[in-house]
Amino acid sequence: MIIPVRCFSCGKVIGDLWERYLEMIENEDKSDGDAMDELGLHRYCCRRMVMTHVDLIEKLLRYNPAEKEMHGQLSKQN
Repeated sequence: MIIPVRCFSCGKVIGDLWERYLEMIENEDKSDGDAMDELGLHRYCCRRMVMTHVDLIEKLLRYNPAEKEMHGQLSKQN
């Protein structure tokens, strides 16, 4: 879904670090640990929040239940 704004355990703000973390991993070819160290994520609870996050928002934005209902009604009319 959407990266949480704060770490669930300690409350540190981590939401603003997600994009930079992805950039470091993909473009700069850094390891997960090196990227998190550079971002200041030293606690294991904060590291867990970033490493285990699954970004599903783009997939969910494509889902529209109203559109599905409209297609079902159109097929019944034909």
